[in-house]
Amino acid sequence: MARILLLSPYNGGSHKAFAEGLETHSRHEIDLLTLPDRFWKWRMRGAGMLLASRVRRRRRQDWDLVMASDMMNLAEFRALSGLADRPHVLYFHENQMDYPLPEHDQPDLHFGFINLASAQAAERLIFNSRTHREAFFAAVPRYLAAMPDCPLPDPVPSLRRRSRVLPVGCDLHWLRRHADRGARSGPPVILWNHRWEFDKDPDLFFSVLDGLAAAGLDFRLILAGACSQVKPKPFLAARRRHHHRILSYGYVPSRRDYARLLGKADIVISTALQENFGVAVVEAIACGAWPLLPRRLAYPEVLPASWHEACLYSSPADLVKRLEALLRTGLPPAAEQAKLAEDMLRYDWSALIGSFDDLLAGMISQEGSPSH
Repeated sequence: MARILLLSPYNGGSHKAFAEGLETHSRHEIDLLTLPDRFWKWRMRGAGMLLASRVRRRRRQDWDLVMASDMMNLAEFRALSGLADRPHVLYFHENQMDYPLPEHDQPDLHFGFINLASAQAAERLIFNSRTHREAFFAAVPRYLAAMPDCPLPDPVPSLRRRSRVLPVGCDLHWLRRHADRGARSGPPVILWNHRWEFDKDPDLFFSVLDGLAAAGLDFRLILAGACSQVKPKPFLAARRRHHHRILSYGYVPSRRDYARLLGKADIVISTALQENFGVAVVEAIACGAWPLLPRRLAYPEVLPASWHEACLYSSPADLVKRLEALLRTGLPPAAEQAKLAEDMLRYDWSALIGSFDDLLAGMISQEGSPSH
């Protein structure tokens, strides 16, 4: 059994679930060191130095390996922590090189450079999907080309050799036990369980629902998910328009209550502009919701190919057509829904933890030199 220092500098949402899931399910001894999920720009800029100072003050220094998420400068941490001789692993939930920005926002290239420096400081890079890995490596040359002078050597070949794809582990069996779908009655229930942010495109989501409501179609709504905005305008406006349809509105802090909401959902929709894996969608599908997802981003990879034709839409008009059909003629047969839900269990921690544990143990046994 190895002793691993796990750094979660933005410990909320899927980052927190991943860190705590790895800590719970790993056969290794995990020492989890976290910072709250706020001030993300400060986390990117300062978490490496801050966590390094905390590590230096600790009596314990006998970790075999350091693992961190992408929301920090791993190069600074490694230089300042006193742990430079241990192998370091960087897990990419997202990256700042290709993250979409709201209209009129200007990109801050420093954050992408932090991701690149962190990647070069690690012996192993783990991405949550192949889609994410390819997007990251495609962005590196474009990003470096924007630098004013003194071009850096191309780091992509070396980084590729050090990269691996491992999906995010999810506690799907636990959620399914507490979802309690029961007998279905009444209008279909449509679920939004993503973050309340522009990159999930709530404007498109509510535009589609507005059109279907205007056409006389009946449905109910669950609007869950974390929100960092004081006034999430698309959701406030939708609450006024659809108040009589909404079964639940706002973030649900209790995991058990969240599972119960998933159990009530018939359809889960994503209109995301950015998605490297899609924990929320995987959780909803595993609990029985039928998905309508874009035929892009990570969704074609996360969803088994046999379900692409039934569940992936190619345009907003196609989404409207598919959702209207579900509302008018009903959901697919129960056996089909159950098969899709079972297929999502490939992302349960029980199915993935062995790959994580073996990778980490292998790095330690090789003294930080990953196999290619």
